[in-house]
Amino acid sequence: MNTKTLQEIDYFRIREEIAGYCVSSEGRDKLLAREPLRKSEEIEKLKNLSREWSVYFSAGRANPVKAWEPVYPLLSIIKARGASLTLEQVHFLGQFITSINSVKKAIQLHAQELSLKLLAEQIAALPDVSDMEKKVFRIITPDGEMRELPEIIAIRKQIASLNAKIRTVMQGFISDQRLSDVLQSNVPVLRNGRQVLAVKASLQNRIPGIVHEVSQTAQTVYVEPEEAVLCSNELIQKEFELQAVIKKILTELTESLQPSIPAIKQAFPVMCLFDMTQAAERWGQSRECTYALDAGKEPPLLLKARHPLLGEKAVPIDIRFMEGKRVLIITGPNTGGKTVSLKTFALLSMLNQSGFPIPAGEGTRLPVFSNVFADIGDDQSLDQSLSTFSGHMKNIAQAVNSAKADTLILLDELGSGTDPQEGTAISMAVLDELIKKQSFVLVTTHQGILKNYGYTNPCCINASVEFNQDTLSPSYHLVMGVPGESHALDIAQKSGLPAQICKAARTYIATEQADVSALIRGLNRKHVELNKIQKEAEARATEAQQKYDKLRERELELRRRESDLKKGKQQELNDFLIHSRRQLENLVRTLKEGEITREKTLSVKQYIAELTEDTMRLDAKVEAEEEKLARDEQKFAEEKAKAPKHSTPSSKKTKKKLSNAEALKYATSLAVETGSAAGAENSKNTPAARLVERTHPFTFAPGARVKAGISASEGILIEQTKKGVWQVQFGSVKMQMKEKDLRLVQGAAETAAPLKADVSIELADDASNGIYERPVFELRLLGMRAEDAIRALERQIDLCVLHNFPHFSVIHGKGDGVLMQAVSDYLSHSPVVAEFTKAPAEDGGAGKTYVTLK
Repeated sequence: MNTKTLQEIDYFRIREEIAGYCVSSEGRDKLLAREPLRKSEEIEKLKNLSREWSVYFSAGRANPVKAWEPVYPLLSIIKARGASLTLEQVHFLGQFITSINSVKKAIQLHAQELSLKLLAEQIAALPDVSDMEKKVFRIITPDGEMRELPEIIAIRKQIASLNAKIRTVMQGFISDQRLSDVLQSNVPVLRNGRQVLAVKASLQNRIPGIVHEVSQTAQTVYVEPEEAVLCSNELIQKEFELQAVIKKILTELTESLQPSIPAIKQAFPVMCLFDMTQAAERWGQSRECTYALDAGKEPPLLLKARHPLLGEKAVPIDIRFMEGKRVLIITGPNTGGKTVSLKTFALLSMLNQSGFPIPAGEGTRLPVFSNVFADIGDDQSLDQSLSTFSGHMKNIAQAVNSAKADTLILLDELGSGTDPQEGTAISMAVLDELIKKQSFVLVTTHQGILKNYGYTNPCCINASVEFNQDTLSPSYHLVMGVPGESHALDIAQKSGLPAQICKAARTYIATEQADVSALIRGLNRKHVELNKIQKEAEARATEAQQKYDKLRERELELRRRESDLKKGKQQELNDFLIHSRRQLENLVRTLKEGEITREKTLSVKQYIAELTEDTMRLDAKVEAEEEKLARDEQKFAEEKAKAPKHSTPSSKKTKKKLSNAEALKYATSLAVETGSAAGAENSKNTPAARLVERTHPFTFAPGARVKAGISASEGILIEQTKKGVWQVQFGSVKMQMKEKDLRLVQGAAETAAPLKADVSIELADDASNGIYERPVFELRLLGMRAEDAIRALERQIDLCVLHNFPHFSVIHGKGDGVLMQAVSDYLSHSPVVAEFTKAPAEDGGAGKTYVTLK
């Protein structure tokens, strides 16, 4: 990359800021050496790692990357034969090992919970350092101190004993009253690492020993008594011996670490990568940054971008390149933010290519540039005999010669510094050449002709920084699509230029200026009008889309109702089939008692099979229509979810209307809950209601527990009546339900004998909000008390009369005959019963009664 341009756009200053968030000096050095990358894969890898750190830190986790001092230079010492690490260097290595273990533990613990896929992959690349950890921390503590090893403890005890002996000797001289006039001080002092006494020079013969030093006034001599000399000599020997032992331990440790050199080399770049990516994310969090998307072949889009050096003063700007337009010409007043806009786009592009987050809004997308060139500021040089214009031309020439399709070029105040006419001609020629090379170009200028050039050239787009006419000051917002006026006279007058001079200047330009300002004002008005028209068109499109969605929703609702009606009819047919089948079976049994041929029996069975097959075919048709409707509803819901949301405030209250299927499920669940409660109450007083606990299989099989209905009522599967249809007992209520409407429940099931009569519940018509009962073909009264059974039988007969249901059967069992007699007595006195007979032996015999109503 062009280092000079990176310096001009403040890239290195921001990079240094980010490096300050590294916890290791080696990670910081590597980050400071990073320059913008050119490969999208490398850039995305760095950004994705930082994104995962963002997830980790957002979950409230502390930084697992611990600080360590430089360890890579230690490899040469470890490798050298006979070399020895110092105690401090061993501590550096211990810090590095601790950081590795800390990162490993943290990422492995939270990788699955927080979806830290890339960080987990990097952790897998870290070697096992447990052996190195044992060797290092056997010698030192986590704080870097030498441990109390056996070979060290003995020597340190001897050293402590000698120090105590020397202190005793010194204390003896100090406490001797006969020497009080000899000593200058009652406290021993250190000289050359030995404890000595400060003695008056005239009386030094009173204390025999070695003189180590004389004061400047020669009044005091520092004497080491003879009794302490031998101890001090031995102390020095023991301290030397201690250092030798420590040196030997460190040398042996260094030699034992040689096999760990590959592990250190393998772990070092991974740990530096962790340090750099976590630093980038923490810096981004402090600046409220996001990660830019890879633009690929799409035009660049910068949303709510802020220059990081401006801090809270930065005014967010949007820069939008359109398809086929690669030259952005920014115009407007001085000090309006044109140059800052250029630098912001270039700086954020380079930070993005370095894998860093950028202070911009979500949805920002930036391409990958192979290089960046800039002509910003004044490159005048006396040493090189360069004028202002020559300096500009040198930078522009370098940019034009190096320009490619993936090059970013910044041209500040293009064409300035020379004759306006010639400068404008050069500017347009330069832009022509850069357009040919398809480079991305950002230009700032005050030249009116360049504004017109940007307006007429299909490869260019104009932009301007806003100017407040009331306060005569810029607002620093960037407006895309229209050029801006320079407002030089307004700014000059506000800056203190005398009014008469400004008036004279306006007079001079009144007759000479091409009506560029009027053109710009007209374009601004059209821009406002276009925005208004565009908003109206969007509102109309939204309204039309909403109407279309309502129509589709209505269509699906009608289809749903039609499906529900078909399902209701199909249920009626199923009921009819069951009733017909039972009648035919009874007919077959009756015929068996008389004369019957094999052909008659086969014809009856064939009739039953054909009737069943027709019903199953109709069932399959209804199921197919139901599935197709469900798919259409899901597709419509997905399209509606993907459509842009437009808030349409309305004070109209809406009511949720249940479909027939939903209402049926609600009524079923309500009836099930009611029946379950009643059955549980009755079961307390009936001996037949003994519960048998067992563990049911977690699959659709008899005895399995299931849930159904919107209230998730629990029931038990009794038997499979046909494919995909089960008979389910909810408390004392039995119902036939489709397998797709049931959900298996894990756990133990409780099965009980039926406690009440079977009751079938269905939803009323649309005009009614309630539910009503229908009679059943077979009324089961087993296990009930006589009075409860008679009430159930009475209710069944009432329902049969209401629904014109002439035939049904009653299962009451034989038992002790009480229930059978009660049923017989009631039927014989009922005014609506035409006749009743006992069932044949093969269908229940005396335990079952057939009833025919008038």
